[in-house]
Amino acid sequence: MLSKKTKYGLKALTFLAAQKGRTPVQISEIAKHENISQKFLESILLTLRKTGILGSKKGKGGGYYLIKDPKDIPMTTVMRVLEGPIAMVPCVSLNFYEKCEDCPDEASCSVHKLMLQVRDSTLEVFRNNTLADLVP
Repeated sequence: MLSKKTKYGLKALTFLAAQKGRTPVQISEIAKHENISQKFLESILLTLRKTGILGSKKGKGGGYYLIKDPKDIPMTTVMRVLEGPIAMVPCVSLNFYEKCEDCPDEASCSVHKLMLQVRDSTLEVFRNNTLADLVP
């Protein structure tokens, strides 16, 4: 299930992507328009800024803005920043691989085999969509 952090992050990014130009938008405006707690949104936008998806400007006319064009922001990047690993179990993760403690042999594990397919299908969707694709 998608976390609220990720859902709200996607909504905020889509709102920013829909703005003309890349002028900074205040957190309060995004929070009000998307019906998100401003305090919660602050932490989400800070995470997106720290990972290079957003920039910020302080002072009058300040706020958050997209650093790149929305078509150059793949959903794989956004999802990994907000949600963490795309794979549902660590033994099939491309970037966060860990061996499962209760599994003696991944090659014969039915869960591993199924979750590889789920991961690959999910990655296919995320790789074929950018932030631009979410803008109405």
